[in-house]
Amino acid sequence: MRRAFYLILASLILVSGSPVHAQEKPPLRVGSKRFTESFILGEIAVALARATGEAPVTHEQGLGATAIVFRALEQGSIDLYPEYTGTIAEAILKSSGRPDLETLRRALAPRGIGISDPLGFENKYALAVPAALAERLNLRTVSDLARHPELRVGLSHEFLGRQDGWPGLVAHYRLQMPHVQGLDHGLAYEAIQRGAIDVMDVYTTDAKLKKYHLRVLEDDRRFFPPYQAVFLYRDSLPQRYPRTWQKLQSLAGRLNEATMIELNGRAELDGLPFAQVAQEFVTNGLALTAAPSPEAARQSLRHELAQLARGTWQAIRVQGPQHLYLVLVSLALAILVGIPMGILATHSRMLAQTVLSLTGLIQTIPSLALLCFFIPVMGTGPVPALAALFLYSLLPIVRNTYTGLEEMPPPLRESAAALGLSSLAQLFLIRLPMASRTILAGIKTSAVINVGTATLAAFIGAGGFGERISTGLTLNDPNIILHGAIPAALLALLVQWVFDLMDRVAIPRGLRLL
Repeated sequence: MRRAFYLILASLILVSGSPVHAQEKPPLRVGSKRFTESFILGEIAVALARATGEAPVTHEQGLGATAIVFRALEQGSIDLYPEYTGTIAEAILKSSGRPDLETLRRALAPRGIGISDPLGFENKYALAVPAALAERLNLRTVSDLARHPELRVGLSHEFLGRQDGWPGLVAHYRLQMPHVQGLDHGLAYEAIQRGAIDVMDVYTTDAKLKKYHLRVLEDDRRFFPPYQAVFLYRDSLPQRYPRTWQKLQSLAGRLNEATMIELNGRAELDGLPFAQVAQEFVTNGLALTAAPSPEAARQSLRHELAQLARGTWQAIRVQGPQHLYLVLVSLALAILVGIPMGILATHSRMLAQTVLSLTGLIQTIPSLALLCFFIPVMGTGPVPALAALFLYSLLPIVRNTYTGLEEMPPPLRESAAALGLSSLAQLFLIRLPMASRTILAGIKTSAVINVGTATLAAFIGAGGFGERISTGLTLNDPNIILHGAIPAALLALLVQWVFDLMDRVAIPRGLRLL
């Protein structure tokens, strides 16, 4: 009985002890935010860098909003990422007015950050409404919205919080629009098409503007600053990767607005992978190959199922090891800490209340907020994700350990004491083995919860099945979301099955009947 219990514990720790992979030399790390254009520009930088053969290149896709991605750059978790001059001025430097490019460069230089030459286009924030609604209400400019406070507004969360976004826009135009809600940018297009909202924030290079028949309202009072597309990079990059830097510099001025809209459309409307869109541009310039008809793919359910199967298998093969690594390592750490905490809680009522309250309080913190909390200290990537998942794993293990030990029948405790066993011997020879089934149930609960929570780790560059889910949300593509969601669900079922098997095999039948 005791051997089986400790074998379970040791096997979990040993399985999680080795990393999934190791890289012999540090790669050039490209980052991107969580929207289509940032993905594509990031992949263009990756393709240019790989063409030089100068160093391995990785792309930390969809790291999150501006604050997270810039923090990753500043702390060295990534080496460069695409950004916009208006965002640099407002969200990063918190500067007033409309500083020019050289002013922005001087402001970032002391922080070890450089700004590339402009890529050749602007991608401004704007507000858009359905064309039919614009005609009916005669909406042409942002000022016209003041006449219609009844309109329902759906805005991305970043736009809601930026001074060059909704707060500043409302003050500048003196708008009074009480019906405002936060929505993921990709989902807002579906919401406005269904009539759930009337106004949304858009980027002027969005390919979906034409598809969804939206009219961009003119910024008639010139609120929005210039948003020239550039790359932010660590100032050591040109010296460390000189050939790659030359390639990136050659991109300056090559991308105009029409080209960027076309590239965005290739991904959002034609369903091509970001990497393929970027590689075509790098290889062929503006001579892009003809896009396959999305309608042809929808005509055959068999083809859709085959695509889903291939995408799911690719996610299992590529992101599966990363996801499993996050789950197992965080679970092993939680076992090593959680079981002793549960044992400690049995020593007094005050300790029990303190330990259980503390672990319960951690569980109430929103998952993404906890992940982001560790970024200033640990940067982005697997380390902060493991820290957050470890904390989320504690409560079921601590609580079940405490409950299993406390609910041991009094006659058994008295018998152990009558045998003259020390407290430590009673714990390891009798109490823990008797509570092993309850403790194993807590470990199983933590493992299953971790499988789902680990999908959020992709938002801070830790990989896993969340990468596909994040990409699918960005493109509003249910198929890509399923490429990540199905493997995560299958892994959760597999984890539960493994623990159920361990319960039947490792726990004696007598204990299972108690």
